Amino acid sequence: MASRRSRSGTKRLASLVAAAALVLVGCDSGGTSAADGRQQLTVAALPLTDSAALYLARDRGLFAKEGLDVRIQPVQQSIQALPALLKGQVSVIASANYVTYFQAYEKGTLDLRILAEGVRIAPHMMDVLVPKDSALKSPADLAGKKVAVAVLNNIQSLTLNAILDARGAGRPVYRQILFPQMGPALEKGQVDAAHVVEPFDTAVQGESGARVLLDGGSGPARGLPASGYITTGDFVKKHPEAAEGFRRAVEAASKLAAEDPGAVRTELPRYAKVSAGQATSIHLPAYPVSADPAALRRLVRLMRTEGLLKKDIDPAPLLVK
Repeated sequence: MASRRSRSGTKRLASLVAAAALVLVGCDSGGTSAADGRQQLTVAALPLTDSAALYLARDRGLFAKEGLDVRIQPVQQSIQALPALLKGQVSVIASANYVTYFQAYEKGTLDLRILAEGVRIAPHMMDVLVPKDSALKSPADLAGKKVAVAVLNNIQSLTLNAILDARGAGRPVYRQILFPQMGPALEKGQVDAAHVVEPFDTAVQGESGARVLLDGGSGPARGLPASGYITTGDFVKKHPEAAEGFRRAVEAASKLAAEDPGAVRTELPRYAKVSAGQATSIHLPAYPVSADPAALRRLVRLMRTEGLLKKDIDPAPLLVK
């Protein structure tokens, strides 16, 4: 699936994410006004392919066109930014795993609003990897085995369980390991397999020769909404123009990403610390040009089936239009 990659490539990825402690400047939820009159917004984001539209919108001047000055703060996990969002220290969380935030909304922890969709799951945008000499030969062999995921009870385990259920295969036991540490954990035998998202997916394969046991974007996972750009009801109420401008800019960037994958591959080395050559082999997610309540309801139904939500949530009122 992927070409060989240098060890330094993943080390740069790991150092970027490991250094991404959430250091935020104090500001209200709408940010401050820049000298040129643009409204400043701080956006927390992961260095994943999920965030490509955010960076494209910034670097192509789409935020500036909407009167916004967007400052991007890298984080290791989107959930790290939730306290800062609730305190108004960040305005938006990009590459926000829907599962986490629907759960927070159900619990009353977060008055969730979705500014724009991030990505939907596409083939090989995440894979279940095993060592090249692993005894695991088919997805059925994962039953009872240790599989690394970035966050427990979240989109990775949710979709992998659905894929395995559809195949009549048994489920694994999940271990929480951050993406940059999954390759070493696999090599050291700390886990039997790792469910890895791009660009780390391609990196692990290139470094260690790990092989794909299962396409994490296949079967019932394919086309499922995975992440989005989320904020709070308070932010939308106080800053409706900024919220709408942000949505328009991200959706314009998502349209660009959907129509021209080369634009994403050019952008990736600027924030994900992969080389231009490495970016050509990365499997990209699908970038929806607008939010679709029906697609999000599909995710909610799956979460309900898996016991990750206790009641139905209608995503439509949560979408900022």
